[in-house]
Amino acid sequence: MLAWIDRLPLTLFIVAALTLGLAPFVPEPHLWEKLGMLAQGELVRPIDIFDLILHATPWLLLAIKVIRSAQAR
Repeated sequence: MLAWIDRLPLTLFIVAALTLGLAPFVPEPHLWEKLGMLAQGELVRPIDIFDLILHATPWLLLAIKVIRSAQAR
């Protein structure tokens, strides 16, 4: 099921995490803002929850790629 992750290069996941995962960069990365809202219990609006999922997905995929690559060695 996750074989497609194995076929894609690691650099693709790194670029996705650094661009979509952190954009917009100013005044602070969006992911940090949403994680802060989650920690404070302020993440209640559906758009904010969607935003967290959108910005966290590249980081999650990068983590899966790195873990699968390490296990394959």
